[in-house]
Amino acid sequence: MDFGNHPCFSTDARHKTGRIHLPVAPKCNIQCNFCNRKYDCVNESRPGVCSTILAPDQALTYLGTVLEKVDNLAVVGIAGPGDPFANPEETMRTLELVGKKYPDKILCLATNGLGLPEYVARLAQLNISHVTITVNAVDPEIGAKIYSWVRFGPHTYRGVEGARILLERQTESIRLLKALGITVKINTVIIPGVNDDHAAAVAEYVAALGADIQNCIPLMHVDDTAFEGTVTPTAAEMQALRFRTGSRIKQMSHCARCRADAVGLLGEQNTAEVEALLADAARLRTTAEKPYVAVASMEGLFVNQHLGEATGLWIFGMENGKVSLMDRRPTPSPGAGDSRWAELAAVIPDCAAVLASGCGKAPEKVLSEYGIRIVAMEGLIADGAGAILSGREVPRVLVRQAGSCGVGTSCGGTGMGCA
Repeated sequence: MDFGNHPCFSTDARHKTGRIHLPVAPKCNIQCNFCNRKYDCVNESRPGVCSTILAPDQALTYLGTVLEKVDNLAVVGIAGPGDPFANPEETMRTLELVGKKYPDKILCLATNGLGLPEYVARLAQLNISHVTITVNAVDPEIGAKIYSWVRFGPHTYRGVEGARILLERQTESIRLLKALGITVKINTVIIPGVNDDHAAAVAEYVAALGADIQNCIPLMHVDDTAFEGTVTPTAAEMQALRFRTGSRIKQMSHCARCRADAVGLLGEQNTAEVEALLADAARLRTTAEKPYVAVASMEGLFVNQHLGEATGLWIFGMENGKVSLMDRRPTPSPGAGDSRWAELAAVIPDCAAVLASGCGKAPEKVLSEYGIRIVAMEGLIADGAGAILSGREVPRVLVRQAGSCGVGTSCGGTGMGCA
């Protein structure tokens, strides 16, 4: 594999070979004071922005359709729009699927490093060539000015403590990656008056850990952030800063600050054709293997039952061009934890989706591993199941957020049913 084809690491490659970012990681485990993530903005080109979110299987399908249209893509990466390791299972599953089907493609990631250490060994097995870690400060006092909060394990940390924990995890991540021979790029967002005089210290620190290259990125003006009024560094200021940091570690200076769904050469905007392919890939639809939709309903007319309390699911399909009831199947009994949802997947292996008025995080995660999506909605079954069975989007006015129902008063997400 020719790593010289990676456009982020080779100034020559950036004019000849492109990359594709697969937007499978919507959640983030830290809040940077310069970041405002928007998932549906097509007019902004910056990290944290994408048009839609894909499930791992959708990402693989999307990649295949894009490769038919764009023939110079050497790199497949995951860069958000949140953090890959705030969404570890989606990230790892996507990389596994891509690596198996397209072994000639270079795989890489961009992360803040907080959730990375536990996955480094698996990444090495997947032949990940490069990992980018954003390190904005190596002094927790400075880091406290950059990060609003850091969520690690079950706790959320703020101020110096949060910045310290993040730095410790970033340090461990770099050491582990380098021990396995994986190239490490460091991104550092330069914020005037906060860490611009600190960038050389960051460079020296990460170089001592074995990092290969640093990419100093000037702060972008982003509305509704703590730094929205901070002036962006000038090109001359960035050139002088890179000269200072360059004495510690090799510098990258051609970063295009890519979107989380970027496709093509660095600096190019996604074409209308690519945007259409992305929207099509995100659409939930039935297949020959999964031609049905399961519904949690009390009477078989409305989607009006939480998945955790459903003792049975109504199975709908298309018959003679109409949405028709095909079957009714009992759900596994509560009390088995996550295995309850694996058992449910075995009950409905021919269903592409489950419609329910709400669900917890556990069923959403487990069923997705079996290629079954949960759509949380309320309304007529004909409107919800009918849309999916016809290859259309479920009307947004009906859709609720899956994975955080807020229905039960004591829901613990243990598969015990709803209180």
